[in-house]
Order: sequence, then structure tokens, then C-alpha cells
Amino acid sequence: MIVQQELNDFINTTKQLIQQELQKRLQNLDIPERLKNSMLYSIRAGGKRMRPVLLMASYEAYHHDREKALSAALALEMIHTYSLIHDDLPAMDDDDLRRGQPTNHKQYDDATAVLAGDALLTFGFEVIAADAYLTSEEKVQLIQLLSEASGPKGMVAGQMLDMEAEKKPVTLAELETIHLNKTGELFRFAIHSGAYLSGATAEQLAYLDQFAHYLGLIFQVQDDILDVSGDPEKLGKPVGSDNENEKNTYVRLLGLEGAASMKQDYVQKAYDALYGANAETSLLKSLTDYFSNRDH
Repeated sequence: MIVQQELNDFINTTKQLIQQELQKRLQNLDIPERLKNSMLYSIRAGGKRMRPVLLMASYEAYHHDREKALSAALALEMIHTYSLIHDDLPAMDDDDLRRGQPTNHKQYDDATAVLAGDALLTFGFEVIAADAYLTSEEKVQLIQLLSEASGPKGMVAGQMLDMEAEKKPVTLAELETIHLNKTGELFRFAIHSGAYLSGATAEQLAYLDQFAHYLGLIFQVQDDILDVSGDPEKLGKPVGSDNENEKNTYVRLLGLEGAASMKQDYVQKAYDALYGANAETSLLKSLTDYFSNRDH
């Protein structure tokens, strides 16, 4: 049984490690100064770093040597950060604030923000390919999994579906499909790749894929709930923007109580999958509760 303090310590130490390593890797790049500054601007904005936290937690469910999982965690967070930079652009969500500060294109300009996102995306794969702790087979597997999760069959597909669904009604199944791609695929990569690198069995990986499926939905439902009832100071952005932009959300589709009920159903299914993976006592179970009850 993981106690709250143990979970908090794990999250905080992992976030600190990821933040330090991200900044170090970018600082060491010999690239145009404006590009570097723009990349570092979004990295230094911080954030929950929950994707690398999940990857490390999944790895440590079966193994405890962190070095082997670090590059995959860094690459994942670089790709997540790139997606946020591009999502905030005027042609996409047109947001002015991200994590309590001006978005990248507001701090610099649209073109610089596009290039900073492009650079983070491609550098992430370079980080995996250059890792001395990984075998050639592991590098190929990670690059393939991350390409699928972040590319036209995963996150990018979800973003496209989300844009196409704006200002028109969708079913619950359609909403789940959007978020399983837009958010859930990177979660699946985090959980699958962490366990893969730690030597989990094929059966355990299959159950963890199910777990990741529901965890991504839990994260999104809570996001939708917070957009209605969250604290703007904790969120680092104003609440109510989804409704103003007529975005499809769980709250818009099911109401606040219905969304909360659906979230609890996802939580139970996530628990069941962890039991099948022999990881029901791991940090992953505590992180499920953390995701479900987070306030930012």
C-alpha cells in the first residue's frame, strides 16, 4: 500500500529530475539562440510532468534502476510540450496563457513557436536514439511506439478529430475516441514503454494497455470538470474556455454529475486492469487516484 507522502515524494523527485535533465539537454545544444530560448521558455514553464511520472512509475512497478527509462521519459515530455506549443497557436486553440504565463507564440511569434515545437518533436527521437543504456532493439521499439502514439494514428489524429467536432454534437463513443487519441495515446506509451523496459511479460503489457486506456479517459474527464469548477490560479488559465469555444466535453455531454459518475466507472476499470497486471499495489494505483482527484 502506497501512502500519500510516498506518492508525493515520488512525483516531486521525478518532476525535479525530468526538469533538470530537460533543461540540461536543451542548454547543451549548439543551435540558434532564439530557437533555444523559445524551446527552453516552454520547458521552463514547468507543468505536471505526469507523462514521464507515469513512465517511471510503470518502470518501477517491475524494476528499480531508473537510468534505463530516463531518455524515453524525456522524449515523451518534449513531444508533449511541442503539442502544447502548437495547440496554443492562433490557427488551433488560439490561447494567450499556458501554465500561468504567455503562450510561446505570444512571448515570441507564431513562426518561432512553430519551429520550437518542431525542434522539440524531432529532438525527442534523437535523445532515444543516442541513449547508451538502451539496446538497438529497445531503441527501435521505443521510437516505433512513440511515433505511433504521437503521429497520424495517435495524438495528431485526436487533435484533428477534436477540431472537426467543434461546434457540433458528438456521442459519448465519439468523444472517447477523440480523447483516446489526443491524450490517451501518450499515456499508453508512458505506461507500456516503462513496463517494457523493465521486462514486464506480454500478458502484463496487455493489461497495462487496458489500464492506460482508462487512465487517459480519467485524466480527460477531470480536465473537463476542472474547466467548469476549478480554481483559475491553480490551473494557470481561466475556467470556462471550453464552453465559450463550444468544445465537446464530458460535462457538456453528461452534465457535471454525469461526468463525475463516468469518471468513477473508468477508475474501477483501471483498478481491474492493474490487478490483472499484478501491479495493484504499485504507484500506478495511487497515481490513478491522484489523476482522478487532482485540482490542476
